[in-house]
Amino acid sequence: MTETSTNDEVRRLEDLWAGQHGDEYVDRNFDAYSKRGPWWHKMIAQTRPTRVLEVGCNVGGNLRYIAKEAPDAQIYGIDINRKALGLVREIVPEGNFMREHASELPFRDGWFDFVFTMGVLIHQPDDSLETVMSEIVRVSRRYVMAGEVYSAERNSIPYRGIPESFIGRDYGGIYQRVAPELTLVDTGEMGKDEDFDTLRYWLFEKK
Repeated sequence: MTETSTNDEVRRLEDLWAGQHGDEYVDRNFDAYSKRGPWWHKMIAQTRPTRVLEVGCNVGGNLRYIAKEAPDAQIYGIDINRKALGLVREIVPEGNFMREHASELPFRDGWFDFVFTMGVLIHQPDDSLETVMSEIVRVSRRYVMAGEVYSAERNSIPYRGIPESFIGRDYGGIYQRVAPELTLVDTGEMGKDEDFDTLRYWLFEKK
């Protein structure tokens, strides 16, 4: 794939989530996070973060629980959808939210001690995925977590009829290849009974 076609694919997906498709996702999923509290209670007890970044925070379906479980932590989130950012500022008023691209995070190295995605890497095209992962690792001082759809082999599923917009991969394996300084400390399944859409999580510690 040429550099031009790579940039076109990245732009296509960014425009998709920044525009009407992303707005409709916000509306459709606004009330879909009510059971995530117990899962985040365990994760925060395990990691004890003081400064957190969610890449692709949407309306704060995760950060609202982190803010509750770690009330003294500094909460940050980025997203490219303006509607989501307007809502998350109301839901997590103590947080810091900005419209930024995941492939070029506006933070210095090691600024956060916990950086994560939840159902976001599945929407990254192949040619920007490792750049996004490398940026996540770069800005983390200690923990990196991915909650994504697992597939042993790359598996692209049309999302609401849109091709190449939902991709299952072995994200844990890709992280370890991209960033060998990461050590896997925990992994497991995340189910629909916890308001996760059958995801797998990988928690890494950066050495």
